[in-house]
Amino acid sequence: MLRAGRRVHLRVPANTANLGPGFDSLGLAFDWLDDCTVEVLRSGVQVEVTGEGAGFVPRDRSHLVIRCLDQGLASLGAAAPGVRLVAHNTIPHTRGLGSSAAATVAGLLAAWALARPEDEVDRQWLLTESNKVEGHPDNVAAAIFGGFVLTWIDDENEPGAVRAASGRIHPDVRLFAYVHPAPVATKAARKALPSRVPHAEAAKNSGRAALLTHAMGDDPTLLHAATREWLHQDYRAELMPEATALVRSLRSRGFGAVISGAGPTVLVLTDAAKAAELDGSEAGEFRRYALAVGGPAEVIG
Repeated sequence: MLRAGRRVHLRVPANTANLGPGFDSLGLAFDWLDDCTVEVLRSGVQVEVTGEGAGFVPRDRSHLVIRCLDQGLASLGAAAPGVRLVAHNTIPHTRGLGSSAAATVAGLLAAWALARPEDEVDRQWLLTESNKVEGHPDNVAAAIFGGFVLTWIDDENEPGAVRAASGRIHPDVRLFAYVHPAPVATKAARKALPSRVPHAEAAKNSGRAALLTHAMGDDPTLLHAATREWLHQDYRAELMPEATALVRSLRSRGFGAVISGAGPTVLVLTDAAKAAELDGSEAGEFRRYALAVGGPAEVIG
């Protein structure tokens, strides 16, 4: 049982998953952070939340950060008799920017830092435990490792094992997020997907995913072509008509526009020269943010 009074302060980045054709495989972290402090109490649960989600997230042990803290501590052979969570959230909830992945990673990272304060964080352990919660590794991997990540399930060597590798990012890559005021539930977005897709579309999609890794690292002028996909966005179009219309409008002008995660945020990946053509007039009711690539989740105190 952890001693009351132990405390850890950490930050976790926003992130995007399903990056273009990289459905359930490619992710990217942003310089957009949630901040939280977790303290071990003698008993009970105290939750203080400011910022995004402050009005509706749970204030008991069902809060996602605390649930993942408990899961992580159990995995490490520890437990907290009571918990105080103080969270300041800046990542919009249910907008496809990885708020739940950030909370998942935050809880598990806090568990490691509290149970193993002298040890370097085992990020493979974080990835494995996070994937148990999320069910797909691309967004949690981005939050854990930062940057551009490529993920896969390593069934050949260890059934169900999740792995991640870091991809290169060319300095001319530019990122913009168009955040819609209305949410889209991830579960609803998942239900909209078919159980099977045509072989020809899957083949085209795999080719563009390969091109995307090249465009991100070596030639950002190819990002428009590299972000075309066939596996998820069109199937979800009716759930987010405004976002779909914006994606199509931006793509018609040569921008690498995609739905971020499960939506409805629209993410634009483009090169430095092309980015100058984004004047903001296309935003409408969306709020536009110019972003930079984010680093990994980290313990800062």
